[in-house]
Amino acid sequence: MERLHLVSNSGKLHYRDAYGKYMARKRFVLFVLITLLIGTALFSMTAGSAGLTLGEVFRTFIGEGTTQANAIVWNVRLPRIMTATVVGGALALAGCVMQGVLRNPLASASTLGVSQGASFGATIAIVYFSAGVQHNATGSGAISITNPFLVTVCAFFGGIISVLVILALSRIKTVTPASMVLAGVALSSLFGGGTTLAQYFADDVVLASVVYWTFGDLGRTSWNEIVLIFVILSLTFIYFMSKSWSYNGIQSGLQTARSLGIHVDQLILVSMVLSALLAASAVSFVGIINFVGLVAPHMVRRFVGSDYRFLLPASMLAGACILLLSDLCSRTIVAPVVLPIGAITSFLGAPLFLYLIYKGAR
Repeated sequence: MERLHLVSNSGKLHYRDAYGKYMARKRFVLFVLITLLIGTALFSMTAGSAGLTLGEVFRTFIGEGTTQANAIVWNVRLPRIMTATVVGGALALAGCVMQGVLRNPLASASTLGVSQGASFGATIAIVYFSAGVQHNATGSGAISITNPFLVTVCAFFGGIISVLVILALSRIKTVTPASMVLAGVALSSLFGGGTTLAQYFADDVVLASVVYWTFGDLGRTSWNEIVLIFVILSLTFIYFMSKSWSYNGIQSGLQTARSLGIHVDQLILVSMVLSALLAASAVSFVGIINFVGLVAPHMVRRFVGSDYRFLLPASMLAGACILLLSDLCSRTIVAPVVLPIGAITSFLGAPLFLYLIYKGAR
């Protein structure tokens, strides 16, 4: 009996040690992502034609910077970096949750038509409700959102239509993950046609504003929009983390999750609605940004697995890093010209996603 007791204790200690290493590895991945995010943000502060150094940036943060450094850091660089961080995190978090509750590795705001629906809603707000006008004073042609609340609401309802259609299809008829993506393609085409018609009946100035808006730009947001996206991201992240064990249960199958006491239908509906709100709040201010919500969860899943206690924050951090790096490329490749961020994320995300598919097939 004493020997059996010793063996039992030894097994428990071995299990605890293995579990401790398992958790430590996942925490280390989160630490690396946080470090990468901070490092990329600091490097982005110094990248540009102004030639700021890290020392000048730090002095500006503590209130000892020059007038020029203060203007560049607080009015140009920092808002852009914060926008990339919250928008990238929002899109990646939304994609991670969509992939989990739909059990579809290809689900994201862009592949399910949520981004395109949100773009259609924002276009309606800009064209027919005068929520956005074009600035020509500086010659940049940048769009200014005069009514961010209206744009966000319209973008949300545009994005939620796609979510409701996908959920309705899954309830009426059993659909495969591939069918969901095909439905998203169809919805994307539908919303694209609606956006084109709205642009066709718009005058030249509004049309130029809408077209420029669809290019994607991280420099058009003010601190008010950044705070709005950050608040939505924070609240939804808290809810998603509180349901992380439920998401883990769904990965074992819907029937298994129901047997564990999880209210699956309610969880899927609320999660998809909140994910649509996340994507809509991001897209409504910066334009269409593809592949971030699709690629980021796949990247971190290779390191932290499918445990949503770690996959959710890791996806959010990875999305922020990807968009920050994309913005850095857009500002430096052909400086001083700033390339559309939507094009950069597509160029970077598509090859990376193909590589992930290749590695998964192997």
